[in-house]
Amino acid sequence: MNKPTLAAALIVKNEADNLRQCLASVAGWVDEIVVLDSGSTDDTVAIAESFNAKVFSNINWPGFGKQRQLAQTYIQSDWVLWLDADERVTAELRDEIQTLLRDPPTQTVFAMPRLSWAFGRFIRHSGWYPGYVVRLYPTRLTGYDAALVHEKVLVPQGVKVQRLRGDLLHYPYRDMQHYVLKVAGYTASWAQQQHARGKRTSLLQGIGHAIACFIRMYIFKAGILDGAQGFVLATVGAYTTFIKYADLWMLGITSETKDHK
Repeated sequence: MNKPTLAAALIVKNEADNLRQCLASVAGWVDEIVVLDSGSTDDTVAIAESFNAKVFSNINWPGFGKQRQLAQTYIQSDWVLWLDADERVTAELRDEIQTLLRDPPTQTVFAMPRLSWAFGRFIRHSGWYPGYVVRLYPTRLTGYDAALVHEKVLVPQGVKVQRLRGDLLHYPYRDMQHYVLKVAGYTASWAQQQHARGKRTSLLQGIGHAIACFIRMYIFKAGILDGAQGFVLATVGAYTTFIKYADLWMLGITSETKDHK
């Protein structure tokens, strides 16, 4: 039996600072690279093309889940390895994937541990690691859900999730300003998604969730062992949690105001 083919797939926008290192970690051992761009104004597309990627465009942003669904329709390979532009495949993970594809199991998707670098060090606690993410699966077996944000691979009934050992490296934030700008988009999308589902909240609930987030990350998830970075992450995690609920609260207030006009 021929070894199944493998695609590396990404959805991107203005990722020139990250994309070259990401694609370099898969170049030469995957059979195709599929990149779906959503309107980059930097060198993202040119960098992707320099790696002989198949580059497509969809500037009408439908949310993360649906954008991934669209990208998957362009994949021709038997298997897909999903990456974000700020991620890198380690040599250990590469070798592990190549080995398993020599005789891949059926009805199985694969999750890999993701090791993130934040504010000057790799974070091995704080609830961040191993942080398994399902990223490798047969292209015809499944795909992503349609969530606006925090999208996930659907695991059909009867399909097994097998964990890999090799790390997927993750470099999500350049600095604190980048963190704030990046999470702003996620919190807004999360609030819109919850509001559309009929969820409502209060500022008191937001405060409660924020405090619980700090305690969970710093104490129960051993963020204290990540040093100063662990404290910073727990603090900004609490901040992000409060902003999410404040956004949702504001959407509820706006909706009620419109109903009474």
